Amino acid sequence: MNSRFFGLAVVLGLLSAIGPFAIDMYLPAMPSIGSDLHAGPVGVQMSLLAFFISMGIGQLAVGPIADIYGRKGPLYVGLALFLVGSVGAALAPTIEWLVAFRFLQGIGATAGLVVPRAIVRDLYTGNEAAKLMSLLMLVFSVSPILAPLTGSFISESFGWRGVFWAVTVAVLVAVVLLATSLKETRPPEERIGSSFGEALRAYRFLLRDRYFLGLTAIGSFAISSFFVYLSNSSFLLIDHYGLTPRVYSLFFSINAVSFFAMSQLTGKLADRFGLSRVVRYAVTGYASVMVLLFALMASGFDSLGVLATLLFFGYGFVGLVIPSTSVLAMDEHGEIAGTASALLGTLQLGIGAVAMAVAGVFADGTPLPMVAAIALCAVISFTLAHLTLGSTRRPAEVPAE
Repeated sequence: MNSRFFGLAVVLGLLSAIGPFAIDMYLPAMPSIGSDLHAGPVGVQMSLLAFFISMGIGQLAVGPIADIYGRKGPLYVGLALFLVGSVGAALAPTIEWLVAFRFLQGIGATAGLVVPRAIVRDLYTGNEAAKLMSLLMLVFSVSPILAPLTGSFISESFGWRGVFWAVTVAVLVAVVLLATSLKETRPPEERIGSSFGEALRAYRFLLRDRYFLGLTAIGSFAISSFFVYLSNSSFLLIDHYGLTPRVYSLFFSINAVSFFAMSQLTGKLADRFGLSRVVRYAVTGYASVMVLLFALMASGFDSLGVLATLLFFGYGFVGLVIPSTSVLAMDEHGEIAGTASALLGTLQLGIGAVAMAVAGVFADGTPLPMVAAIALCAVISFTLAHLTLGSTRRPAEVPAE
């Protein structure tokens, strides 16, 4: 793999990681945020949910904008909004203000999620795109692997507000990388004919494309199980199992390592078996492991070791599902890559937000509600994969006016 390919993955991966970095880094501090701002677990989780909701809404606008005006401009605007949201969150006097600034942060983070996927599709398709996407996810893995541990050190030394100041510094680094290391991949001549009207037409087309929706939903329910774990893990592992914030950070990182290490096999497995078969095999393993975990917990077998082991293997399979479904979903939509990436991301986050909210309603301080939601997401993903990829399908084309 040449250095240019790797360099591009590094820049895109770091830009993509800015938003998740702002999530993962403050997870260990969530209990202390609640204590300092006199808010319960539900109020603190609202700051996480607000972030997800705004990212989902914002992507619907950012995608068409990236098709109309190019890739770099929306990235600059998104990083600027994210910067304001980070400073505001660091200074928030109440939980309500924190939720509001987290909402603004989420809007700013949308460009970092949408545009890198579109850039991958601008440059590559098929297995080559899968290889770049999986390498991008390797760089992206810096966030869930290192961010919680870094966040625990910062919050213990400087308080939870220090986490948001650290995120502010990360945004400034991203701006420098964007200015110096990334070229525009959608030149003006390729933007001719792009408009918001065309974007609406493209959204209508994509919403009628069962293949695109099926692949998006497979990946959405797979990643939603990780979102459920993300939103519940700090309270569960710290309060229920008695882990310290630092040990919790290490525990969280182990699952992230599994997720992103397995994603690196996507390209090799796709070359050998094809992306569709990789997805079918991966969701089968994913669903089997998560259903087993639910069965054990439902029978009263409440063990941190069992939870850690099965989540490790289950999220390893998810690491194969996400890049494969993203590439397959966007492969046929190069002319509207930004719009397709936006809808894909919005549906992922929307389904993830619903899953987190439902799991939160049934939360009782034990692992069972979280594990039940994870298993349900896995079963849905498995079912959709075999319905969507059970037969071949001719490539879709955007219909003429």
